[in-house]
Amino acid sequence: MVNHIRRLRFEAGEMTQQALATAAGVTRQTINSIEGSKYSPSLELAFKIALVLGQPLERVFEYQQS
Repeated sequence: MVNHIRRLRFEAGEMTQQALATAAGVTRQTINSIEGSKYSPSLELAFKIALVLGQPLERVFEYQQS
């Protein structure tokens, strides 16, 4: 899964990882791990992140088959 969180945070007024984490109810480390593709979020968390960023889920996360 590919995510576009870093770019979308920048487009959202340079939102910090901490601001996104707080709004989504997780730690900054969780956001960092998701951005770095070290961790895939639950479906619920993916929707929360998309909601905070004001984007549809498919613009934040993209599934690519290997």
